[in-house]
Amino acid sequence: MTDFPAFLDQLWLARFVILSGLGATVSISLLAIAAGSALGVLVGLALAYGKGPLRLAVRAYTDIIRGTPVLVLVLASYYVSAAVGINLGPFSAGVLALAVFCSSHVGEIVRGGLQAIPIGQTEAAKAIGLTSGQTFAHVLWPQALRQFLPAWVNTAAEMVKASTLLSVIGVAELLLRTQEIISRNFMSLQFYFFAGLLYFVVNFAIERFGKYVERKTAVPT
Repeated sequence: MTDFPAFLDQLWLARFVILSGLGATVSISLLAIAAGSALGVLVGLALAYGKGPLRLAVRAYTDIIRGTPVLVLVLASYYVSAAVGINLGPFSAGVLALAVFCSSHVGEIVRGGLQAIPIGQTEAAKAIGLTSGQTFAHVLWPQALRQFLPAWVNTAAEMVKASTLLSVIGVAELLLRTQEIISRNFMSLQFYFFAGLLYFVVNFAIERFGKYVERKTAVPT
């Protein structure tokens, strides 16, 4: 208990450093989730409806990316891009790696949601004169969204946790900032616990957002 006032003092002194790291973590996560989800929808559509070489190529993409550790993707994005003359910088390279990883998982989630819809839904839509585009937009996609939304929330939370790996390429996100603070005051237990609490808050916000979207897209009873 005697250390708690000292921790509060150190926390106040480090408040701007922590806020900077938290802001970086939130920015990285949101960018990776947004870009990965957008690409993942395209991947899912290709897996569900693609033909021949396109489907095979996208399947190979998802299998390779899903089977590769996130840390390897982060290091490859940073060092390989620099080796070929593309200077992305640590932040952009990290976001790119997370977005690619996210897209492979979202693609499988979208594919599963679309293929879980009974074929009779499509046949019924055609029977009442809906075009393929109208069938997808008004019949298939809303049902698929309700099915895969919980899995998407889990993937989004994983991206927040995966953002800690960007510290290895020098991105000053929350974990790296926390380690910098600990190197000065040696309060490792207290500050790691506090950082974990902040990660929980971010993921809790994502979970509540997912619940909100679920309520908005739910079928009225």
